[in-house]
Amino acid sequence: MAQGQQGRVATSLAGAVIEEIGASLVPVDAELERRYPGDPGTRQPVHTVYVPGDAFAADTVRTWGDGALAALDEHAPDAASFAAVLGLDDALAEDVYERVRAKLEREPVEDLRVDFEDGYGSRPGAEEDEDAARAARTVAETHAAGTAAPHTGIRAKCMEAGVRDRGIRTLDVFLTGLMEASGLPAGLVLTLPKVTYPEQVAAMARLLGAFEATHGLAAGRIGFEIQIETSQAILAADGTATVARMIQAAGGRATGLHYGTFDYSACLGVSAAHQASDHPAADHAKAVMQVAAAGTGVRLSDGSTNVLPVGPTAKVHDAWRLHYGLVRRALARAYYQGWDMHPGHLPTRYAAVFAFYREGFERAAGRLARYADRAAGDVMDEPATARALAGHLLRGLDCGALDGAEVARAAGLTRADLESFAVPRRGGPAASSP
Repeated sequence: MAQGQQGRVATSLAGAVIEEIGASLVPVDAELERRYPGDPGTRQPVHTVYVPGDAFAADTVRTWGDGALAALDEHAPDAASFAAVLGLDDALAEDVYERVRAKLEREPVEDLRVDFEDGYGSRPGAEEDEDAARAARTVAETHAAGTAAPHTGIRAKCMEAGVRDRGIRTLDVFLTGLMEASGLPAGLVLTLPKVTYPEQVAAMARLLGAFEATHGLAAGRIGFEIQIETSQAILAADGTATVARMIQAAGGRATGLHYGTFDYSACLGVSAAHQASDHPAADHAKAVMQVAAAGTGVRLSDGSTNVLPVGPTAKVHDAWRLHYGLVRRALARAYYQGWDMHPGHLPTRYAAVFAFYREGFERAAGRLARYADRAAGDVMDEPATARALAGHLLRGLDCGALDGAEVARAAGLTRADLESFAVPRRGGPAASSP
C-alpha cells in the first residue's frame, strides 16, 4: 500500500481502475437516464371524471360542479353535518368544508375523459364519428373559453381485434378535429383501455407517431395512459410482469397507469358483490403497477367505486363514507389519483384529498424546514424523505388543499424551493438548502 505524506489521504487503487469501471458503466448510466427519468414535476390531477361521448357538452364541467354543490346543500348543508358523516376532526371540519365548496365552484373537475369505450358502448359508425368530431370541437371551444378542465381527453376502444379499427378511427377523428379547430391543447390526455400485451401499447405509440408526422408535430408530443384491466397486464404467460414491459413498449409516451377496478376483478373471477378497489386482488395488481412505474415518470391512478351517492340522505351518507374511506386508503398508499363516476362523488373526493394534505401539512412543513436548515428534530430525514415531504406539499398546493402563503410561513420555502427538493437532478441528492 502506498503511504501518503503526513496529513494527506492514502489510496490504493490506480486511476486506470477507476477509469475502466467508469467506462464499463457508461451504458448503464445511459440506460438509467432513458428508463428511469424520474417524476416529470408537473401537476397530477387528483381524479379523472369520465363522461359518455354522447353526453359530453360544453357545460359538463359546470354541470358536475353544480350537481356536487346541490348534493352538499341537500345532504350536508354545513361543515358540522358533513364532518359528522365522514368522521372529520373538528379542527379540520370548517376549513375542509369551505375548501370543498370553493373547489366545486372554481374547478370542480381536474381531469375529464370523454368516453367512447364501456361508458359509450357500440353505436353505428356514423354516430360515433359525429360524437367524436363534436367532442373535439367542444374541447377546443372550452379551452378557448377558459372553461375546460385542466386535463381533458378521450378513452377510445382498445386494440383488440373486434374493436381495433373503430378505436383507431375514433382517435383519428378526435385528434384531427382538434388540429383543425385550434391545435392540440395543453393537458390533452388519451387513455388506452383493456391492454393485455405490450405489442398493443407499441401499436398505440406507432399510431400516434404517424399522426404527429402527418401534421408536422414534434415526435413524442402525444402521450397516453395505459389502463390496467386484465390479468395478463399484470402477469404474462411466461411469468414476467407485463406492465413493466408495457411502459417500455410505449417508447416514452406512457404518462400513467390507471387501474380498472371492475374489469380486472371480473377477469380474476371476483364476484360482483366483492369487486372493489380495496379487494386483495386489487391491492396485488396495484402493488405490481407501483413497482413497475417507480422512477419512470409514469404516474398511477386508482380505480373507482360504482356505489353512487343518490337517493335518500341515509343512502347518500353511506355512499359518501365508502368513497371517502377508499380515497383516503389510496392516498396513504401513494395512489394520488382515482376515477369518479358521478357528481356526487366530488364532495368526498375533495374532502378526502384536502383532509389528507391538511392533516400532514404542519409536520411535513416543519420536517422539511429543519432539513433545509440542517436543524435538529425528532426525525433524522434523508434526501429521499425530503423529496417526499416536498412532493406532499406541492400536491397539496396544486389541488387547493394548501395555500402558498401558509406553506411559506410554515416551511420558510417558496414553490421554487419545494420543486428543487421534489425533483432533484439525477445522480444528486435533494437540494440541501433553498
